[in-house]
Amino acid sequence: MNFLIDIGHPGHVHLYKNLINELKNRGHELVVTVKDIPVALQLLDHYKIPYIKFGKRGNGILAKALKQLLFNIEILKLVRQKRIDIGLGTSMSIAHASRFSKMTSVVFDDDDDQVQPLFTYFAHPFCNFLVSPDALKDKRRKSSTIYYPGYHELAYLHPRRFEPDPEVIREIGVKPGERYFILRFNAFKAYHDSGKMGLTIEDKRRLVKNLSKNGKVFITVENNLEPEFDRYQLRISPDKIHSLIHYASIFISDSMTMSSEAAILGTPFLKCHAFAGRLSVPNELEGKYNLGFSYQPAQVGQLFDKLDELLAEKRLKSIWQERRCRMLQDKIDVTSFMSWFIENLPESASHLSICPNLLQRFK
Repeated sequence: MNFLIDIGHPGHVHLYKNLINELKNRGHELVVTVKDIPVALQLLDHYKIPYIKFGKRGNGILAKALKQLLFNIEILKLVRQKRIDIGLGTSMSIAHASRFSKMTSVVFDDDDDQVQPLFTYFAHPFCNFLVSPDALKDKRRKSSTIYYPGYHELAYLHPRRFEPDPEVIREIGVKPGERYFILRFNAFKAYHDSGKMGLTIEDKRRLVKNLSKNGKVFITVENNLEPEFDRYQLRISPDKIHSLIHYASIFISDSMTMSSEAAILGTPFLKCHAFAGRLSVPNELEGKYNLGFSYQPAQVGQLFDKLDELLAEKRLKSIWQERRCRMLQDKIDVTSFMSWFIENLPESASHLSICPNLLQRFK
């Protein structure tokens, strides 16, 4: 079969990289498209995944809408030229192109409807299949949504898919057993981040000061870092970040995705974000499995209190690894599920509607 995968975020490279390899190994033809996003391009190059690059995304709502139309046209051209059978991604373009072609569209989406209204209204109704983690069960407007017991991050961080590299910590000057902390600061440029905020400059200063007394501090950013923090900036290729998160003592961020990655790797996370408490997947990781803690910007004082509590816990990492194991017992290897699902459409969707217990085969 001919597949098209549309990449709209660096995290999507991780989400689909194992699937891409599996499909290629089984003889399928693949086309990968990507927006002009430097980190996404760097990751695709690192994993030696060929791609077709489109332009940059717009910054304002009107600019984004115009760019979306252009992306749709480019995707539709490719679908027709390459005779694509199935298109997938967290992508409006994939959903829209399937309405003007014979291509079947599969959208993998792990965000709640209410925090991404534009994507909910302009992507979900047009895709053939919407696939989401079961933390979102009964919370979708699209009643035909297919749910699975897992998270996007388990497509690449499941123990079958990821093994941390201990050499990476030596690369950043950390000795085995030495405590270090990772801070991640978001750029808040996505449309659903409009008007939102995370950690203030004063919060960042306080975090660096407090954590520096307990170990080494490294900062990774989505955009430019304030000059005063330059000496803490993590300068390492993005494909190595998950090993660093795995070995870190604590991960602190105003980023949603990387906080979930920390949880799944068994590293305690503290998150400050205006969406704290409003998203089903992070709420499950925090509430059901106790793998992290989220706070609204106005609650940042509570974040610092919890940080002191975590720093004082001598068995912190072992406690979190135990909690991680409990979570993994309930979840599946998401890449294996994705591969089976798209290769066997539409029968796979029909089988799941009759017998959802089929998903247990992917544990």
